[in-house]
Amino acid sequence: MGIKSFLAARRNKKKTTGDAPLKVSDYMTRNLVTFKSNQPLEQVINAIIKHRISGGPVVNEKNELIGIISETDCIKQISESRYYNMPMDNNTVENFMIKNVDTIDGNMNIFDAAKMFYDSKRRRFPIIENGKLVGQISQKDILKAALALKGTTWGK
Repeated sequence: MGIKSFLAARRNKKKTTGDAPLKVSDYMTRNLVTFKSNQPLEQVINAIIKHRISGGPVVNEKNELIGIISETDCIKQISESRYYNMPMDNNTVENFMIKNVDTIDGNMNIFDAAKMFYDSKRRRFPIIENGKLVGQISQKDILKAALALKGTTWGK
């Protein structure tokens, strides 16, 4: 009786691992919905609903990142204004955005980025180059990257 291999036939296989894109910049979203700090929160809520996003970066006139606003931030404001019976008219993004924002490097490996998502429980990370916002990577982008790489690096 011969030896059976459960690894399948051993033929010359192409090395595709090195060819597969693995950087965050290969999968990040570059066309972002952004917000301004003086923008009314109601406009943000409308944009979140219209574009089916969970939030977005807040930038200044030089496209420099100054914060992030999310659905949760908007819900917090709605909850507080309704509870205290206060109007929403005078509320701007600046009052509710997160100002201490973690960013990641576009050259980071997507698997390292996936670990950062897991460890931080964040839904998105902005990517900055030369002080300017150039993109954003989300958990969904990481999942898309993993599926795209499955066919070339994880076997079929």
